[in-house]
Amino acid sequence: RLYATNLIDVVRKIQVSWRSAFWVVIAFLLMFGRDFGYMVRLRILSDKRLSWLQCLRIIILWEFTSTVTPSAVGGTSIATLYIHKEGIILGKSAAIVMTTSLLDEIYFIIMFPLLLLAADGALFNISTMAGRGLLTVALGGYGFKLAWVLLLSYGLFVNPKGVRWFVVKVFSLPLLRRWKHAAAQTGSDIIVSAGELKTRSWKFWVKTFGCTVLSWTSRYWVVNALFLAFLAVNDHFLIFARQLVMWIMMLVSPTPGGSGFAEYVFKEFLGDFIPSAGMTVVLALLWRFISYYVYLILGVAVLPSWLRSKFGKTDKP
Repeated sequence: RLYATNLIDVVRKIQVSWRSAFWVVIAFLLMFGRDFGYMVRLRILSDKRLSWLQCLRIIILWEFTSTVTPSAVGGTSIATLYIHKEGIILGKSAAIVMTTSLLDEIYFIIMFPLLLLAADGALFNISTMAGRGLLTVALGGYGFKLAWVLLLSYGLFVNPKGVRWFVVKVFSLPLLRRWKHAAAQTGSDIIVSAGELKTRSWKFWVKTFGCTVLSWTSRYWVVNALFLAFLAVNDHFLIFARQLVMWIMMLVSPTPGGSGFAEYVFKEFLGDFIPSAGMTVVLALLWRFISYYVYLILGVAVLPSWLRSKFGKTDKP
């Protein structure tokens, strides 16, 4: 719970106009822009073997898995299955998932320090205990992403077998042994993906990274659109920059889809742009509905029929 406040009274005070309705629609369209970027990227990665409908279905299922698993796990672990069952051979499916993971993390690795420098200290209010805590969480999430990008890049382009050996050794430690099988599978996927990606041209990487920029940038502008629907906004850049940092911090959340932690970070990170606590709650709930709950609803609608069509009555996933 964000605040002990009477939401009914707050909602009654909100003046809904054509302007606010327009920007809420724009917020939904921005999320579609995010999904469209992912669809184009999947089409490129699959060499157009996946149709537009198949790409959309994969994205819905992938996002649904992300919403029902902890943020630290996400939907990547089962995404290979989704792609494979749409007619892509297993090795290429693993390569597609590995490439999307690499491209997504590179976007964060590049953007976070650039925005941190451009914001000139305005991203975090380090004078408060909460601000210092959020800075620590953000740096921890960034460090994790940077380590993963370096390891994945080394595995995909330099020494895939060596990375698999290293990963298996690390997850053979007593505290990590329960994830050894999954780690070994990830190492095997890296080996398969390496052979797939070494033949790609620079144009391929430019196009796929461009789609990645479109996807994530569209997602971050959702909050800007919601603010424009109900508030006067003076610093769109800072709101966008804090959005990116919020997603980095949500990486370490142990709850499904970052639920609870995401709302807390929204209040702490964007609350100074909002005039009242009640309005903060309303905007946080709208933001989570558009970027989170919509995928829960779509996933529940799509997953049962997808399982029936891909596995049938006798085969189990």
